[in-house]
Amino acid sequence: MKNMTLTQITKACGGKLFNIGNYTDVEVAGVVIDSRMVEKDSLFIATVGERVDGHNYINTAFDQGAIAVVCEKVPVDAKGPYILVEDSFTALKSIAKWYRMQLSIKVVGITGSVGKTSTKEFISSVLARKYNVLKTEGNFNNEVGLPLTVLKIRNNHEVAVLEMGISDFGEMHRLSEIAKPDICVITNIGQCHLENLGSRQGILKAKTEIFDFMSETGRVCINGDDDMLARLGEVKGNKPVKFGISADNDVLATNIETHGLFGSTCDIHINNVNLESNSSDKTDHILQTTIPLPGGHMVLNALAATSVGLLLDMSCEEIVAGIATVQAVGGRSNIIRHDKWTIIDDCYNANPVSMKAAIDLLGMADTKKLAILGDMFELGNTEEALHNEVGKYAISGNVDLLICVGKLSLHMYKGATEILNVNTDGSLGQSDLNKKQELLYFETRNELITALPNIIKENDTILVKASHGMGFEEVVKTLLQG
Repeated sequence: MKNMTLTQITKACGGKLFNIGNYTDVEVAGVVIDSRMVEKDSLFIATVGERVDGHNYINTAFDQGAIAVVCEKVPVDAKGPYILVEDSFTALKSIAKWYRMQLSIKVVGITGSVGKTSTKEFISSVLARKYNVLKTEGNFNNEVGLPLTVLKIRNNHEVAVLEMGISDFGEMHRLSEIAKPDICVITNIGQCHLENLGSRQGILKAKTEIFDFMSETGRVCINGDDDMLARLGEVKGNKPVKFGISADNDVLATNIETHGLFGSTCDIHINNVNLESNSSDKTDHILQTTIPLPGGHMVLNALAATSVGLLLDMSCEEIVAGIATVQAVGGRSNIIRHDKWTIIDDCYNANPVSMKAAIDLLGMADTKKLAILGDMFELGNTEEALHNEVGKYAISGNVDLLICVGKLSLHMYKGATEILNVNTDGSLGQSDLNKKQELLYFETRNELITALPNIIKENDTILVKASHGMGFEEVVKTLLQG
């Protein structure tokens, strides 16, 4: 890793170096906080977690090839160099911040209330047509995951695509200081983390902290169909590149044709985008595009990826090819074709906006449609009303069976009953749409799993969605065992 010697690392994190031996100018090969991930010449940062204390694995890390460790406690009989710090997590961020300053790589930072991960996948797929891309893996988008991702950047990487997630004020400021993005993408301003951020205005304020450490020549790409983002003015002297469906966007989609659960096609128009001078030949082009993933929000993801591709001087052909080959991520609107039924695995996380988008996606199926929806967390004092709203939305749509799971989802169930005339014994009712629909409620995930064999039928299409803390991956696992 470039300039990552033990002496430089110690200086970067404000620690004290002991047992240095002959390793003063040796560069570390990688940085990890999980001793199981240690490889030869790694730097192991021993952190204190809720259940595991990394300090108990310091000598294990040395045995596995670690060149040194960063720790808060003096190790017993340390087998190699160690850097003593006051707080290991703070040290991790400081080391990543310093390492980022050594790199000339372009960084794309992605934030927003929903759609960050799928947008990241679209952008990465497009950029990979021209560049060697490093992207955030899994849920490594917070104040631990982001620095670890930055520390995975190597000399051969040309672009890093970093997902940046927050739940409170100040977090994005700190993430931006580590990532120092060259391009900032904001997907939307929804109703996530209202418990801490209070309102959509608060969410906008917190998300736009991403601009705090954006490079002086940096650019911003925003969803121009979002009412709050559309009002953003110049950032560092440049107008944002706006993408969306409405005609006043710089990058917009027309002639959208949906193909059910198998994606869509559209024409992407590039209108008057303020690009670098050598990219002006792309202005006013129309890109005939195939989007392989289903859902209207995937069109917006393709538009975001197009905007970033243009800013990084990619050809129209490269952009179209990158969009056409994007792949779904497990737990994120991932469509699984089981031999008995189809599963829409969207159990990674949930909020009212993404719930409604997932319900819309389920509505595209041409079979019986089941929605298994669980609690949405971190919605503050609006949580009951928002669950109620989702219940009404689901049963008013094209869902044949709505299954609500969790204590908060009781309000989802109650909202649905206001639309659907459900008998007191839970038997079939009749909706305003003159169509038979079913409605079930389970207080816990395990109660649902026990009942599933008697509920699911062959050829059903099943949406599984809830906040990550509900553990709905177990529901998907049960369905896959079918």
